[in-house]
Amino acid sequence: MKTQVPRIYVHTLGCSKNMVDSEVFMAQAKANAFTVASDLDDADVLVINTCGFIEEAKQESIDHILQGADLKEQGKIKKLIVMGCLSERYAGDLQQEIPQVDSYFGAHHLPDVLEELGGAFKHNLIGERELSTPKHFAYLKIAEGCNNPCSFCAIPLMRGGHRSKTMDDLVIEAKLLRQKGVRELILIAQDLTYYGLDIYGKRKLDELLKRLSDIGFDWIRMLYAYPAKFPTQILPVMRERENICNYLDMPIQHTNTEMLKSMRRGVTENKLRDLLAQIRDEVPGIRLRTTFIIGYPEETREHFESLLRFMDDVRFDRLGVFPYSQEDDTVAFDYGDPISRKEKMKRVKEVMELQEQISLDNNMGLMGKQMPVLIDRIEDGVAYGRTEFDCPEVDNEFVIQSAYDGFDMNDLKVGQFYTAEVDDVEPYDMFGHIVPDREGLADKSVKSFINAE
Repeated sequence: MKTQVPRIYVHTLGCSKNMVDSEVFMAQAKANAFTVASDLDDADVLVINTCGFIEEAKQESIDHILQGADLKEQGKIKKLIVMGCLSERYAGDLQQEIPQVDSYFGAHHLPDVLEELGGAFKHNLIGERELSTPKHFAYLKIAEGCNNPCSFCAIPLMRGGHRSKTMDDLVIEAKLLRQKGVRELILIAQDLTYYGLDIYGKRKLDELLKRLSDIGFDWIRMLYAYPAKFPTQILPVMRERENICNYLDMPIQHTNTEMLKSMRRGVTENKLRDLLAQIRDEVPGIRLRTTFIIGYPEETREHFESLLRFMDDVRFDRLGVFPYSQEDDTVAFDYGDPISRKEKMKRVKEVMELQEQISLDNNMGLMGKQMPVLIDRIEDGVAYGRTEFDCPEVDNEFVIQSAYDGFDMNDLKVGQFYTAEVDDVEPYDMFGHIVPDREGLADKSVKSFINAE
């Protein structure tokens, strides 16, 4: 491999933070004059960027490594490299169990991966990435790692403590993304709200939002806001800046105070209620997304039912659920895993049945409304888009099958905004048609539309 140019195929598993790491790696590979293949059949090197978040994700990563090992033994690839979270945590065990892999690298060893391939890390490529998302949206990772002490989470073991990127470097990266045609910028980190505390001595997410807003993106969306010590100074910025989406992903994990204490989340049920009420009061029309962990070791039926009551009261707009996964070396590992898989999944089903009705009620309130929709893809004459209230891959889609007389559906373009009217809804999807954009709604946020109404 040292004497020929590698042809590399990168397979990414796990979250959007992993995706960004792979995009940086591919940009570095191209800067070294390597070939980055879009199809594994055209590659001689397979790089697998693994996830180690919970048991199911770890098993998926192992399955893909084994598949890669088979390809190598069959002679279909010459080199197999594994990087990312799983190998950060279990490199020694993996090397023993799957020795066919040429090299294992952790989550922070990108220069070593490039060196293994005969290249070198280019430090001058600040913000350069090879996007793997559709070109109209991209993720911006504003920090790495996490300082929060959650009892159940292994992320700090794999990613280390919180490390903010400098604001200047993030602005450079964001400007490069905008130049590539990105219209929606999605901010990610293990905890967005901690941003700046480590390098500036104070939380500076509000200032970062203002600087990114000035670059000219149509939408800026925020994922993964930790509820404890939430920087409420971002709320006026969200309300006043036209291109900052009325959307916030805040994984609260549980709502019962006893559970929150055991999970080491730093909040109580009452504090959560007050915070969520303040967010909705200061940012009218905001959509709140959260996630829960169900079946935590000390979760009784009473704890679980209090969570259901909280859901029914607060009525999150978007919600996801994970059954508890016992993780090595975490504080909660010593609590055991007393709740059966069957019981966990029963509780997960109860949560999602309640959320399905809440989501349907929320969507029913949009019947007949007109709003801007960003088109993500077009298949067989049907367009699939999203409103400002929805993040790619995890939230509602807006399905468009027709338009007003005089508009040709064949003229629809991916990555463009159109005004659409809601004709029908399901719990997690909306259906509608393109309408004339008489008020220029397609160039405005839903925020503007709601305020105008």
